[in-house]
Amino acid sequence: MHRRITGKLVIATHNPGKLAEMRELLAPYGIEAVSAGELGLGEPEETGDSFQANARIKAEAAAQAAQLPAFADDSGLAVDALNGAPGIYSARWAGDSKDFNAAMAQIERLLQERGAAAPAQRTAHFVSALCVAWPDGHVEEVEARADGTLVWPPRGTAGFGYDPIFLPDGHDRTFGEMTSIEKHGLPPLGLGLSHRAKAFVKLAEICLAG
Repeated sequence: MHRRITGKLVIATHNPGKLAEMRELLAPYGIEAVSAGELGLGEPEETGDSFQANARIKAEAAAQAAQLPAFADDSGLAVDALNGAPGIYSARWAGDSKDFNAAMAQIERLLQERGAAAPAQRTAHFVSALCVAWPDGHVEEVEARADGTLVWPPRGTAGFGYDPIFLPDGHDRTFGEMTSIEKHGLPPLGLGLSHRAKAFVKLAEICLAG
């Protein structure tokens, strides 16, 4: 049986960009959200071999520490020409200093080495795995992706992470050039384009709707 989210929810992230997106997605449902950072919770080691496994590690750790339902996301960029890299290591490619400009430059360097110049050779997708965990061990999990191609040089300063090089299919602006409503706003305000928005729609159907 699926379980509804009620009352207070911990957002198990220390990433301010993710936190802002998750709060915006939850706002219409009247869910009171507090972040793991605000509660002073530590960050568990992400030892999973998939986005879903890492999302579950983060959600379960926060749920146990706070004794509240916890909502976690694990997401990243998978580049086809790089055999799916950086994938679950997307954040690690940016290093301890979270230098995503350097991480984007590294991806571009690797694509150039492979002669990947045409858009058809530069396909990629973002993946978002969402997990809600309760203190009693119940979990709800969903996953979604957003497909696109990688552009160079980076375009736009909105969003975060790899957004400035990701051009979603069917659009002429990168995630870095889109407003938050355009990127992950849900209908009727936005198009629900992002991987996180698509996963959230799935989650809302089982945990929030009605």
